[in-house]
Amino acid sequence: MNTQKIVNYLSSLSLNNNRNWYYDNKEDYKKAYAEFEELLKMLMLEIGKFDSSILHNNPKDLTFKIVRDVRFSRDKSPYNPAFRAHISSKGKLPVPVGYYLMIKPGNQSFLGGGLFADMFKDATTMIRDYIVRNGEEWEKIIHNPEFEKILTVQGNSLKNVPAGYEKEHPQAEYLKFKSWYLEYRIKDEELNDAEVFVAKAAEIFRIMKPFNDYLNKALVDFQMPTR
Repeated sequence: MNTQKIVNYLSSLSLNNNRNWYYDNKEDYKKAYAEFEELLKMLMLEIGKFDSSILHNNPKDLTFKIVRDVRFSRDKSPYNPAFRAHISSKGKLPVPVGYYLMIKPGNQSFLGGGLFADMFKDATTMIRDYIVRNGEEWEKIIHNPEFEKILTVQGNSLKNVPAGYEKEHPQAEYLKFKSWYLEYRIKDEELNDAEVFVAKAAEIFRIMKPFNDYLNKALVDFQMPTR
């Protein structure tokens, strides 16, 4: 497989972010997207060695569109020059949480885990309540030397501990969060060799897995809102 086709296409799209260029180069998009699907297949097989719950997925069902919703944005660029995918036991839904991959040239690529979305109030409450009851397990995961060496919990946060929770709770700082996620940045040159990249990505995801498992235990009864 050729990851350079992915990088080259997305780099060109970034420089020519308009509909005319996109449609004139639609074949290049298809070729680059096909390479991304192959990359996901390779990555899923590696992840499957420590998390078999994701192996039933079709890579095509895990990706996100590059077309942007510009209705409420100052940036009217019609496309997001990035290939993105979320790999979990239930596909690309934000819950259960899984393994997130974004390839975006300009050293903006990253591997992610945890809950990025903070619009689900029920999910936020479930995680806060779970941290309150299972604070020691939380600390053990985020302070594991292997984890702590390369990862830090991030998320949108309130200024104060929300009402209903103890301000002096040992995990009070994390109770302020509305989302809890991880990001591991990838440099462009790390995408040059697909096999080396996949091996590294799978290893990073292996280290993220206990964090994902913790959140998924908190979210076991979560139901996605129906439209």
